[in-house]
Amino acid sequence: MLLIRVFKPLIRSSVCYLWLKRSLFTMQLNTKEFQTVFTPGLKTIAELFEKEKFELRIAGGAVRDILNGKPPQDVDFATTATPDEMKHIFQTTGIRMINNKGEKHGTITARLHEQNFEITTLRVDVVTDGRHAEVEFTTDWHKDAERRDLTINSMFLGLDGTLYDYFDGYEDLKNKRVCFVGNAAERIQEDYLRILRYFRFYGKIVEEPGEHEAKTLEAIKENARGLAVISGERIWVELKKILVGNHAAHLVNLMYELDVAEYIGLPVSGNLEELNRVWNNLQNLCPKPMTVLVSLLQSPEDVNKLDLRLKISKEEKNLGLFLVKYRRDLSGTDNDGDPLKPYTDLIIDSRETDIQSKVCELLKYQGEVKLLKELEQWSVPRFPVSGHDLRKMGISSGKEIGEHLLQLRDIWKKSGYKMEKEELLTKVQKNNIVSNEDFCTVLSGKGNVPLTESKMTFFYTF
Repeated sequence: MLLIRVFKPLIRSSVCYLWLKRSLFTMQLNTKEFQTVFTPGLKTIAELFEKEKFELRIAGGAVRDILNGKPPQDVDFATTATPDEMKHIFQTTGIRMINNKGEKHGTITARLHEQNFEITTLRVDVVTDGRHAEVEFTTDWHKDAERRDLTINSMFLGLDGTLYDYFDGYEDLKNKRVCFVGNAAERIQEDYLRILRYFRFYGKIVEEPGEHEAKTLEAIKENARGLAVISGERIWVELKKILVGNHAAHLVNLMYELDVAEYIGLPVSGNLEELNRVWNNLQNLCPKPMTVLVSLLQSPEDVNKLDLRLKISKEEKNLGLFLVKYRRDLSGTDNDGDPLKPYTDLIIDSRETDIQSKVCELLKYQGEVKLLKELEQWSVPRFPVSGHDLRKMGISSGKEIGEHLLQLRDIWKKSGYKMEKEELLTKVQKNNIVSNEDFCTVLSGKGNVPLTESKMTFFYTF
């Protein structure tokens, strides 16, 4: 304790801090969540690594999930074996390897029993430029933990159930804190994307907004400009998770306060008031990331600018443009007293295959929970009249057929999509050309009436 008091000012430097924190905390686990990891494939791989005297541990998010009492969705592994040593093990035992793109960073992916096992050699970052890192392989677990971004991500879990924690990650996880390993500014400068990872894990781990450490926020503000060099694709991957996580509105507001927003493609004058309003609407509705993000945008041009920076998908861009267009123009009011009808009419009139999904996102944005539930249970009805039906009545002009179909569709929509073919076709009346018997024949579909376009005049009765 005396040593710490004397050198307390120096603890703020990363070198001294890490030297003082080199103590290892361990504990033993044997929970049902931990046991779910042991698939037949993992058991085989574990036996092979043990035979060759290489250590294999669970790393990353799976450790957090297990400690939080959740069965892990994805399990990544770390090992003391080099990529070449792993390849030799898998090749000699006939285990298939896939996706060799990660090999230069030490990652080998084995495919066994229809399951992928992503295994990465322990490493240290030798040179970093804020975007990429040159790595060297190591067998020192502490050094690998030291290069990681957050304390809650720096833990390992042995296959015997031993937790290895070098930087108080377990304590931070229990107390729902998000802290960088060592000096926050240094960790951020190694990879500026860690700023967004901090926000993402804050929304994932911390129960309440506004419980940030002042020095962490200071480090983020001082280094926000570094995000300008990060690719839009990498930023969008993290930002999407932030937008649908907890405290999204708080975190986006914080991004503006810390000058992060302008470097990740968000509009300089983002509509934060609208964001806060929409975020309240979206609680428990599972919105898509773009549904949240659009609240910041003012116009279609803002969507296009966002696309240029973040390289969003075509589907995401189209959803953004749709929401910007209809969020004000379409609402649950209808002359017939059916508040859902404006939305269902839009679906009926659209030729887009995913229109119903877009309208659901629109209702989420607007906070129309009741209408959303109704629409999710609504099946798109089929318009019963076709051009073939009108040709049977003697209309041969494609233009006229199109005009008649539009008018009949309008009648059908006004009926609440309830009118059937026979009733709709009776709205098309002849002018002393076809006998009632022949007209009934047309409606029954049992024959064609040999009429020419020049001999017939059609009009609609309402």
